[in-house]
Formats: sequence, C-alpha cells, structure tokens
Amino acid sequence: MDPSFTAEQDEIRRTLRELLRKRSGPHELRAALDTPAGHDPALWAALADHLGLPGLALPEAYGGVGCPVADLALACEETGRTLAPSPLLATSVLAAPLILALGTDAQRTALLPRIAAGTLTATLAVPAPALATALALTCVNDGDWAGGGRAGGVQARRVAGTWRLYGETAQVLDGHSAGLLLVAAHSGGYVRPRTLLFLVPETSEGLVRVRQTALDATRPQGHVQLRDVEAELLGNGDEQGVPEALALLGDRAAAVLACEAVGAADRALERTVEYVGRREQFGRVIGSFQAVQHRLADVYVQLQAARSAAYYAAWATDRDERVGGLALAQALEALRTAAAEAIQLHGGIGFTWEHEAHLYFKRAAGDELLFGPAHRLRAHAADRARLFTLKEVTV
Repeated sequence: MDPSFTAEQDEIRRTLRELLRKRSGPHELRAALDTPAGHDPALWAALADHLGLPGLALPEAYGGVGCPVADLALACEETGRTLAPSPLLATSVLAAPLILALGTDAQRTALLPRIAAGTLTATLAVPAPALATALALTCVNDGDWAGGGRAGGVQARRVAGTWRLYGETAQVLDGHSAGLLLVAAHSGGYVRPRTLLFLVPETSEGLVRVRQTALDATRPQGHVQLRDVEAELLGNGDEQGVPEALALLGDRAAAVLACEAVGAADRALERTVEYVGRREQFGRVIGSFQAVQHRLADVYVQLQAARSAAYYAAWATDRDERVGGLALAQALEALRTAAAEAIQLHGGIGFTWEHEAHLYFKRAAGDELLFGPAHRLRAHAADRARLFTLKEVTV
C-alpha cells in the first residue's frame, strides 16, 4: 500500500473542504436539518455540479468520474468533518453500486447517468433494524432478514406479469425524500423463499413515506409503507447474486463510513484543542493542565490508529480484501471517544443544545445503531476469518 495521496485526491479533498467551509457551517447545518428533506438541495447541487461527487466512483460510461472507491471514501472524510447532511451516503455509497452490480443494461443506462449528475437520489430500503445484517457487517446475510412472511418486512408477489410489493420498513436513510427506492423484499412464500431487490420510483401509487425522528438528525431517516405498489425487479431475478452483492457492498460501505467517522472525530478533536487553548481557569488556560493534555493525547492516538485502518480499508476495496468492518469498528470507537471528550472538556457549554458537540456524539451513537455495534463488527470479522475455530490436533 502506498500511503501517499495522488495530486487528484489532494485536490478533491482541498476543494471539497473549502466548499463545505463556505456552504455547510454550523448555522447552515442547523437550517438544513429543519427542512422537510433534512438536507440543503443547493449544497447537493453544488457537490454534483462543481465536484461531480455523486458519480465519483461510477464508470465514465454512465456519466461518472471513474475514480476508485478510495477517492469517494476520502471525499466522505471531508463531509464527515462538518457532518454535512446530504444524500451522498444513501445514493452513491449504498444504492448506485447495487444498480451497477445487479441492474440490467437498460436499468443502468436509465438510472446511473441521472445519479451521477445529481438529479436523481436513491436509497436502499431494508426492514429495520436489519441494515447491518443485510450488508453482512455483523453476521451472514443468508437468513430471512427481508421479512420471511412476518410483520415488519416487505413481501413481493407476481400478479398478471407484474411485481407488487406490500409491507413497511423504517429507519431508511433518506427514505422520505429519495427519488428512487431499492426495496429488499421477500418473495416465494414458504415454499421457495428468496430475497430480491426492486426499483420503486417516488411517484409510485400506494407508496407512503414520512420522515422519522432520528437520534442523529444529520442522517435523515424515513418510514416507508408499500400498499400494493407496482415495482420493477432489479436485474434478471438471480436471487443467488443478491446476498453476495450486498455483502460486497457492505464491506465497501464500511470503508467509506470509517473514513467519514475519522473526519468527524478529527474535527471534534480539533475543536476541543482550540477551546482548551483559550479557556482560562485559575488564571491559566486549561490546555496547560497535564491531565487535559493526557486525555487529548489518548484521543489523538486512537484517532490516528482509526485513520490508518480506514485508509487501508478504502485502499483494499479494489483489491478484494474485506476489512471494512474492522476499520469501521475502530473508527466508530474513535469518534465516540473524541465526541465524549469534546463534551466533557467544553464544560457547561458542551452539554447545551446550541453547541455542536452533541451532534458528533449522536453521529457516533447513530452509526453504531445502524451499522454496528463495534463489538459485533469485530466478532463477525473474527468468525469470517475462523480465528476461534477449534481444529483437530494430531499427536
């Protein structure tokens, strides 16, 4: 692995950081969270028009930039620094790769150029709270996580040659505002159970969506109801390819999320260092106290370890090395620690609603609920590597 960045990667990071500094400051962030969509459409348009961010990791044949996943991960590190709410994670990290991997030529041609241009947002809708399971981050995804005939899932059936979906799912990232839903549905009943993915446009009759109150407001979530909705099957109906595609997507998404969490942790630590360098107590800045320095040094060491793991995971995504879950576990713990120390060392203002410290802590806790927790991410990685499998010893 070459730890240095290319000139193009440095330029992406620099340009994106400058744009977010101007367009996604604390006041702009609060205003975006209060909108019905939960993000600023003008900022999303700027990310698409000026940087081509939605199509950064999509092939040029479909209007994308053709960069590796590592470049998208580095871009998400910058969006993580400001906790910028946008459809980037749901659209470019979760939905677009599935369309690219499983979609037919006609589906790719119709959808991916619009996603790359930023004119179409999309998301992956799976029954809550099964997102980590569907992506094979905390366990294998060969079970009935899509519903299996039980309440809370989505069922699919063929009626007169068309697919109809019915059911509901919650905690869908941007599920209330995305222009396209990739819905994981259970089909075949009990005789031939299988999980398939379906395309559901926002204008579909019988589709009901509302925004949910989420722990982390910077990741807007929606509750989706499908009342006998007509849907288009993604791909050719090969159910065997769906779990593998989701597992591969999960590892890549984990690498991107790890870089995003590293960016958030870095900014939380940076703000804390700035604050303790000017806050005075007993006639001295509190940053001069050895106990404070030790606590921040511990955060810095944990952050740098998480950054190293996240960068390696992003680099490894194009080399068929699945280490994203481990990197995400490391990054989530670093973010939680950095955010907790930020709240503590900011003192009284760190606990207020007006300060940004609690937003970083909620990002760490919210991501653990959606994609973790850290100990399960590590446990599944250990099971996959068969670290604790007993082997017969011949004497």
